[in-house]
Amino acid sequence: MSGWILIGLLALVGVWLITSYNALVSLRQRTNQAFADIDVQLKQRHDLIPNIVETVKGYATHERSTLDAVIAARNSAMSAGGGTAQQAAAEGLLSGALGKLFALAEAYPDLKANTTFLQLQTELSDVENKLSAARRFFNNAVSEYNAAIQSFPAMLYAAKMGFQHREFFDLGESRPQLDVAPQVKF
Repeated sequence: MSGWILIGLLALVGVWLITSYNALVSLRQRTNQAFADIDVQLKQRHDLIPNIVETVKGYATHERSTLDAVIAARNSAMSAGGGTAQQAAAEGLLSGALGKLFALAEAYPDLKANTTFLQLQTELSDVENKLSAARRFFNNAVSEYNAAIQSFPAMLYAAKMGFQHREFFDLGESRPQLDVAPQVKF
């Protein structure tokens, strides 16, 4: 009789371990999918930037340093590797450079009225909104995943089974300050 109880307990523990492992795998996949969604939005953002810069070039030819800074930030963001934190930092710098570019556009009424520029600005704004939503979804998925691998009893075996802590996609200090108007000097 005690043999059957022992087998039953082992079976229960086995089912619990399998269920727990599968839940962690599901959370990891959700986190990976959420990051892939961010990546799609970043690619769209990176594709729009050269078109915006080319449109601005025709109107603001003596603002070469601002245009060069945007292109350099875009290239840096496209080649950012090494993890979520490095990519988030590069994207934050790109956001700052784009903010300066759009502040520059305010000084050129003809540029502000250009339909191509307005269309590109609208498209970029749409991508930025989608990117913001994707980051929120990713950070939520990361939060759930990290909580799951740090909870008892998963914390006893999660690291040994390859479940590692994930970083949030946080623009941090490199993000432009939204409450301070950018300074444009000529």
